[in-house]
Formats: sequence, C-alpha cells, structure tokens
Amino acid sequence: MKVSVFQFTPIFRDKAANIARMTNFVENSAADLLIFPELSTSGYFFLNFYETHSLSEKIDGETANHFKRLSRELNKIIIYGFPEIDDLGRVYNSAITIFPDGNCFIYRKTHLFYKEFLAFYPGNTGFHCFYSESFDINIGVMICYDWRFPEAARTLALKGADIIACPSNLITDVWHISMPSRALENKVYLAVANRTGEEFIDSEKVIFKGQSAIWDYSGDLLVKTDNYSETELTVEIDPKITRNKSFNEFNDIFLDRKPEYYII
Repeated sequence: MKVSVFQFTPIFRDKAANIARMTNFVENSAADLLIFPELSTSGYFFLNFYETHSLSEKIDGETANHFKRLSRELNKIIIYGFPEIDDLGRVYNSAITIFPDGNCFIYRKTHLFYKEFLAFYPGNTGFHCFYSESFDINIGVMICYDWRFPEAARTLALKGADIIACPSNLITDVWHISMPSRALENKVYLAVANRTGEEFIDSEKVIFKGQSAIWDYSGDLLVKTDNYSETELTVEIDPKITRNKSFNEFNDIFLDRKPEYYII
C-alpha cells in the first residue's frame, strides 16, 4: 500500500484556491492513502470565532462531498484538515478521513495550541481508529500539537492503529525528536503532513517549518522533505506487520504493559 503526505502552503482565507491545489495533488498521486496538513482548506492564524465560522463546513459540506467523489472515482483514502462546524454552530480544528466506499470520519483536535482557543472549541471526539476493509488498514488520526502527549498515540495504537496520520501546522523544531519514539513505542507507522510558508496577523508572524516525514514502526525515518518545498512524499507500507507487537520471542510491548502500576 502506498502512503503519501503532501506539503504545501495554504493561502489564508482562500478556500477555493486551496481546494484547487489539493485536488490537483489528489488527481496526480499514485498513492492509496493521501494525507494533507492541518487546516488545509483555510489557512491557520485565526484570532476569533467569526473568522473560522465564515470558512467552516459540516462533515457533509461542499468540500467534503467534492473529495468524497474523488475518493470514490480514484479509489483513494483522503485525509485533510479543515474548520468543521457542528449543528450548534461550534467550530473545531478537525481532520476528515474519507474512504472510497463513501464512509467518512471526523477527528476534532484535542489539544489546542497557542491562540487556537480564540477561534476553535476543544475537540470532543476522543481518539479513534478508522478501518478500511478494502485496503485492510486501521488508521488513527491526531493533529499537530497532539504529538506532545504520548497518551494520544498510545490510545490510537491500543485501539488498533496500523498507521497514525498527523495533519500539522508545526512551527517548532522539536517534534522530530519525539515522532520516532511515538512510532517505536507503539510499533506503528507515523506520517506527518506539515505545511510551509508564513502567515501574518497585525505585527505577529508565524513561520511553518515544513519537514514533512514518514517513519516506520521501528522509528526509522523513511522519507523527509525540507522546510520550504511544496511536494508529495510517498512510501510503500505493509500495515499487517504492525499488528504483531513482539520484538523478540519473550517480549510484546502491549502484553508487557502493567497499567495497574501506572495509576496516579
């Protein structure tokens, strides 16, 4: 199975241009699982709910339906970040996972970073895996700052994730230290689709660090790009390998756990 992460620079508040760019990536990709950055459709640096509300969509909105059609026609799993609005008008920093059979699933970002709380509600979905029977893969999703909390990746792994997709808008340099550990300690593939570019609000500037990457279940780096390129990174994976959590004839990283001693 081929997995791709896409690194590009979403244009702030220009949903049409961003969707057009993403569509071009999808239509020209040879991958089976396609992962785009956090808030791919909208850009990132929002400072109030009014701004995010104006660019938000529901899970069955026009953009989702567009990518559902592409997923079905091209037989691809598509994951991308967007501002999602619920029936009560609350906007979340969400990622949608779309399967070719028409099923789609939402993850709402649990751990909000920096000023995100000014424009988004904290996620309330919890961490879940989404299984594709046709590709025989269990996909876990977390978003950007969720990486700092090992409980996020561990929860997804315990629920059966073969790969953890992490749409991101990362602005620090430290996440590359921890991502291999998240893959190794859970024996899962881990794919980070980070964005590039800059955004300005008044006198404040945010610089996104790129360096999108994919690690294997041993924590080994399979592929990585630079800070600036707008590109697709593709690797071949075997999801079934991750399901045996042993690493020698005596040890299994999940069976060896002692949760009764982890109580605080």
